[in-house]
Amino acid sequence: MPTTKLNCIAVDDESLARKLLQENIEQVPFLNLVKVCKNPYEAMEALQANKIDLMFLDIQMPGMLGTKFLTSLTEKPLVILVTAYDTYAVESYNLDVVDYLMKPVSFDRFSKAAHKALDIFKKNKENAVSIEGAPPIDEQDSFFVNVEYSLVKIIFDDITHIEGLKDYIKIFITTQTRPILTKSTLKGIEARLPSNFMRVQKSYIVNLEKIQSIRNHRITIDKFDIPVSDSNMEDLLKAINYQKP
Repeated sequence: MPTTKLNCIAVDDESLARKLLQENIEQVPFLNLVKVCKNPYEAMEALQANKIDLMFLDIQMPGMLGTKFLTSLTEKPLVILVTAYDTYAVESYNLDVVDYLMKPVSFDRFSKAAHKALDIFKKNKENAVSIEGAPPIDEQDSFFVNVEYSLVKIIFDDITHIEGLKDYIKIFITTQTRPILTKSTLKGIEARLPSNFMRVQKSYIVNLEKIQSIRNHRITIDKFDIPVSDSNMEDLLKAINYQKP
């Protein structure tokens, strides 16, 4: 089996920091350094010209913060933030980065972050292959979502409903009390669900087979009370084969 290689770039405005990043990258066998960039603008050119799997990114840079640059990207590689400041740690979590390294970075810490990126890259690739060769959605019984850098398997029949929260969704399942939180949109997840799932309101998708009752534009599923929009009410009644007396 061929060795997995990650094409990567390093982005930092300080020459010494760029040199140290380059030295660390060159010591990791599975990292292939494509370019060392002085600023986000050079990084953008590198991303557009090459297939980049991993980006080592500084935050405090003249002209544009690394975090701002990251949020501007429509297609993002895996990202490891490398910074001298700890004030961006919470923001980095919301940006779904692989790791957050504080300068000066020891090679051991750098290596651990790189191996974490490799593991995520491999899992994402395996997941993409399984989806590509998978049967039609209605013939599947499960799918995978990313949860804190791991791929978690979810059985369709276990899902009661899904709630949208901006860039994240909560997937409520019968096998655990707390919902599964993953970065996605309702529109994105809706395309992966079989036909027994329905969008009943702008923030909710329900498993039609789990509905216990419907009253006053509210669906009851176990302890949950889920709103139904006026525009979706008629379609919901058709979907559950309700016949007016």
